[in-house]
Amino acid sequence: MVIVGAKGFAKEVCEVLLQLNYSKKIAFFDNVNNDLPEYLFKKYPVLVNIEQAKEFMKKYGNAFVLGVGNPLIRYKMAKLLMQAGGEMEELISPFARIGALGNTIMNGCNIMTGTIITSDVEISEAVLINLNCTIGHDVCIGRYTELSPGVHLSGKTKVGEFSVLGTGAVVIPKVQIGNNVIVAAGSVVTKDVPDNVMIAGAPAIVKKELPLLDII
Repeated sequence: MVIVGAKGFAKEVCEVLLQLNYSKKIAFFDNVNNDLPEYLFKKYPVLVNIEQAKEFMKKYGNAFVLGVGNPLIRYKMAKLLMQAGGEMEELISPFARIGALGNTIMNGCNIMTGTIITSDVEISEAVLINLNCTIGHDVCIGRYTELSPGVHLSGKTKVGEFSVLGTGAVVIPKVQIGNNVIVAAGSVVTKDVPDNVMIAGAPAIVKKELPLLDII
């Protein structure tokens, strides 16, 4: 298994693999940072270019999981590894609680320890749901969106693609958040949010417009 990334969140992803008693070879892939050791935890090799990643996947299998946060970086790294022959997989902590009724979790998602997902929730490709989030019934989350630790989505809410909800953000029932939105940490979102903006506060208001993402 290749973990994409070799910094903080990637280490947490590795911990989830250990929680799942993953027994196959693990390596980290990071072609951006130049301050990395040859091995993390004195055990797991760090692959620093795509050729090394290809060689590892050829030898040990082509599965990879995302270990980076920022939605645009997640997208670019996923695309790079898939073009190299990798197959993106989801990673769900055994200490997350996911309801049995009507939930859909697409490929490439990270669902981390302490998260609670109720029923009829749709989680799109490569969504990151970090530690101790709660997601109520009939919620829809768009692809590559990131929920930071402790985010709470109430029932019948919707979050678009490539958005980031900061630590501790709360979204009240039936609110819809657009694509490419940043919700500042601790915000309380009480009304619908358009695409391409940053919001903050309790209640949250628009603070500035964001550049368009042409990949959406």
